[in-house]
Amino acid sequence: MVAISNIPGSLPTKSSGMHVLTVTPFYPVEEDNAAGCFVSEPLLWLQKEEIRSTVLAVRPRYRSRAHVSPKASPAIWIYYWSVPGGIGLPLAGAFLFARIVSHVRRLHQTDPVDLIHAHAALPCGHAAMLLSRELGIPYVVSVHGLDVYSDVQVTGRAGQWCRRISRRVYESSRRVICISERVREQVLEGTGKCRTSVAYNGADPELFFSSASESSPAPIILSVGNLIPVKGHDLLLRAAACLAVEFPALAWEIIGDGPERARLQGLARELRIAGCVRFLGRQSRQQVAEAMRRCTLFALPSRYEGLGCVYLEAMSTGRAVIGCRGQGIAEVIRHGTNGFLIGPDNQKELTLAIAMLLRDPALRRDIGIAARETILEKFTLAHQAENLARIYRESTA
Repeated sequence: MVAISNIPGSLPTKSSGMHVLTVTPFYPVEEDNAAGCFVSEPLLWLQKEEIRSTVLAVRPRYRSRAHVSPKASPAIWIYYWSVPGGIGLPLAGAFLFARIVSHVRRLHQTDPVDLIHAHAALPCGHAAMLLSRELGIPYVVSVHGLDVYSDVQVTGRAGQWCRRISRRVYESSRRVICISERVREQVLEGTGKCRTSVAYNGADPELFFSSASESSPAPIILSVGNLIPVKGHDLLLRAAACLAVEFPALAWEIIGDGPERARLQGLARELRIAGCVRFLGRQSRQQVAEAMRRCTLFALPSRYEGLGCVYLEAMSTGRAVIGCRGQGIAEVIRHGTNGFLIGPDNQKELTLAIAMLLRDPALRRDIGIAARETILEKFTLAHQAENLARIYRESTA
């Protein structure tokens, strides 16, 4: 790995192997070492593939200053000018390009960059496309969610601009890297002129190791995710209310934070289950791993999910996992074998699935064992790095 300081403009020393410039808005910070872990954690494994990475972690100036988590690979934080809100997103890539082009030019002269890897079309993919034109460096772009053209989060005229620019970014790239087939479908619906590959995110089987049994004597249902409407936490609370009579000792732990927290806490009081539901807020990677080993089963009925690293991590700890059909995780979970799948927004199915797993410890154990084996077979960080390395080499051939 190239040694990098946090001072913008500093340059790494030249060394052997493929040199990839990673430009990303997602990266672990001191206050949240889970943010962007799917970008930072494979970098160490890419070193084994003789691929060095220089990381530019970027954020608009109107956001607070950040410091890289001490457990993450080094990165240079870049702050660029941008208009807040969705209206500023179509122009953000151009502003980011203007901010970093001189840094990248100096880096390229000192230690030639073989490939730029941008995470998300806007703003980083747009900036990578402009850097490619200016400096002649090929680029690939990763797509991490289902809003592949950013016209779901940004509506109206600005959303149309986002879609137009994102399409150009995809079509000009050497490869569009999708985290699931579901995401690839979304990309190809908007353009058939780009080359795509699927590289699933991976879990760290050493951090998310399996324990022989649940460490909590009372059953715990765990959910991990941002508290936003699409994650389906309200469905979990309604299932909790339905199961309270049959399972009076059942506890529910929700890790994550977001704009829905106050509403969800109010719903728990309304359903008279506030005493058995704990909202734990954001937690570190280590704390999440410990919570997964402590729980009885993991459930996140998200209805808009490109893949979802937390499902893979819970499976890696040997826990039975419940996700939704039609989402990226349905490409990993084989219903009834290594996990359960329910219909999005289907409270009845969710309640029945949880009840079935709580009533049958043997079924829960067998599914957890199969879940762990699935991760070790195809979905570790090593697998993710191998897939990325292959795509990098094909993109620079």
